Amino acid sequence: MTGLDKMIGQIQEEAKAEAESRLAAAREEAEKIAAQAEAECEALGEAFESQAEEDAARYLERARSSADMKRRMILLQAKQEVVAGVLEKAYEKLDGLEDRAYFDLLRQLLHRYAQPMDGEICFSERDLKRLPAGFEKEIGKIASEHKGSLRLKTEAAPIENGFLLIYGGIEENCTFRALFASQKETLQDMAARQLFS
Repeated sequence: MTGLDKMIGQIQEEAKAEAESRLAAAREEAEKIAAQAEAECEALGEAFESQAEEDAARYLERARSSADMKRRMILLQAKQEVVAGVLEKAYEKLDGLEDRAYFDLLRQLLHRYAQPMDGEICFSERDLKRLPAGFEKEIGKIASEHKGSLRLKTEAAPIENGFLLIYGGIEENCTFRALFASQKETLQDMAARQLFS
């Protein structure tokens, strides 16, 4: 899986660069807002006498607080966009793996999700056409290691990648999109730690 590690490393580097760029732009925008708010407050302070100065000081504090909140919101939004972009790039990299690496990944997923029951496994039309020789046998072997059996469904499933497992009428969605969705928070946290720590 060194190729996958390299791809993940490349994605992380690209994402870090993009994150730094977006964060710099967000900080600049937040500083402009804060400077403008401070300038407006100072102008008001000079225009009034003592009561007006107190009002201006309160206004300045609220404006600074508001500007700080806007800055934090802009930074958070930029970080969220970067993390979402990283996850989408990771999805695209997995979906675009060359056949050998792709089916190695599917074997790993099958080891993880196979159940000790009799069932069916369904692939997309694209994957059915490119199944490696002997892969159906490997599916059976992996299923038997989990005290079950799987029959390859020759009719294509309406999915992009990965596979569906059907046990007793219950479908286990093991497509990359579904796996990413089920682990969304964990993946977002991991990506954020890698990019912003």
